[in-house]
Amino acid sequence: MDIKQLEVFAAVVDSNSFSKAAEQLHLTQPTVSTHIASLEKELKIKLIVRTTKEIFPSEAGKLLYQYARRMLKLRREALEAIQSYSREMCGTIHIAASTIPGQYFLPRLMRSFREEYPDIQFAMEITDSQEVAAAVSSRSVEIGFCGTLLDAPKCSFQEFADDRLVLITPNTRKYRQYQKKGFPVRRILEESFISRESGSGTRKETEQFLREMGVDMTQMKIAVEVRSTDDIKKMVSEGLGIAVISKTASESDCQFGNLLAFDFDSVSLRRKLYAARHKKGILSPIAQAFYDYALEYYKKGNPGDGSTRA
Repeated sequence: MDIKQLEVFAAVVDSNSFSKAAEQLHLTQPTVSTHIASLEKELKIKLIVRTTKEIFPSEAGKLLYQYARRMLKLRREALEAIQSYSREMCGTIHIAASTIPGQYFLPRLMRSFREEYPDIQFAMEITDSQEVAAAVSSRSVEIGFCGTLLDAPKCSFQEFADDRLVLITPNTRKYRQYQKKGFPVRRILEESFISRESGSGTRKETEQFLREMGVDMTQMKIAVEVRSTDDIKKMVSEGLGIAVISKTASESDCQFGNLLAFDFDSVSLRRKLYAARHKKGILSPIAQAFYDYALEYYKKGNPGDGSTRA
């Protein structure tokens, strides 16, 4: 018993006519007859009584008609609610983001999106990339944004932006001498190093970056591991050590003279940032709109907050 059969059955009862029901539903009369016959065969009971003068529902047909009307009404209300929800574009989108996309890319993206859809709000949790993937996998958020590609079988990842890694140091005379000739790779193993925690996208990309320069992170002098890029910048500016972070995250501090940033042309420093969603999940209309918007926003050349895109 499907919804189309019930729709045809209700139309026949309402009009007391196969031909009128066919006209109302834009069907042929044989098609209407086939639907009724199929329904009666499936339920193994007579639903419509036909005489030479009239057509009317049997007692069983009267009972089914009441349920059919309720089901058709509920279907109509559901369609209207979904169409209204999609059309109005209002509500809250729940997202999770790792530090770099959450602090330096999403603010501008969300602001731009809300200029088009001012009635949409965001509930955002900032954590590390592993936790972002876990939140998407458990469906506690609809969309995640992370700084590296992860092994998360339940997640689908799409690149939404890219960034570059730089080596940051305190802005002191000791390091300013390298501004013109570049920071020597050999010195990295001689310096105290401040690192992000395991599970961080920045940590994973930093390890890859150092490997490309021939530096084994296990041989480095790790001074401290932290969960925040802002904490790294503060510690570096205070002279606790050097670090590798997002270029976007470093730019305002470099502009104000708190840090120095060194690029390395000999290695690939570009990192990709990813939007994640559940592989088998269907996003709400507003979340789907934001997801699509995010995938296109930075492709159009929009920079991360406070940065110029490299």
